[in-house]
Amino acid sequence: SAAPPRPSAAAAIYARFLALLPSAADGAVSPAAVLALAAADLRAIGVSGRKAAYLHDLAARFAAGDLSESSVAAMGEDALLAQLTRVKGIGEWTVHMFMIFSLHRPDVLPSGDLGVRKGVQELYKLKALPKPEEMAALCERWRPYRSVGAWYMWRLLESKGAAAKKAKKGNASS
Repeated sequence: SAAPPRPSAAAAIYARFLALLPSAADGAVSPAAVLALAAADLRAIGVSGRKAAYLHDLAARFAAGDLSESSVAAMGEDALLAQLTRVKGIGEWTVHMFMIFSLHRPDVLPSGDLGVRKGVQELYKLKALPKPEEMAALCERWRPYRSVGAWYMWRLLESKGAAAKKAKKGNASS
């Protein structure tokens, strides 16, 4: 029988993170609880010192009222990019992934994502990898579902990779 799947490193660290927080039993993670954790506590569960500083910066912005769950949910893409990229350690790619996978926004184009760019190159049979600044024009026809288009670009690359592995296996056995 096959072994059960192992949790990802991120899932394991997150489980240990929740175990550090007294309020996490009910699923709540408060900024104050995160700020109360020492960097050493976070390092002990597998969070790098740099990422511990990023978590504290994000929690401090929520604690100060600069950010809130409701304000984040209500912000448009440009405002969200501007606000969240002010947090140490959060860049454009991270904000795009957050908008797609946490906020479930249907029309986000992660133009800097290498997988999406490679998928667009494959789909449109482009000689060169499109530059992030070229992606908006190339993907304009995907509106208002560019997040879905990005998902399909990732799947396109996965299927291409799986087909290449299968072909390689087939050649090895002949």
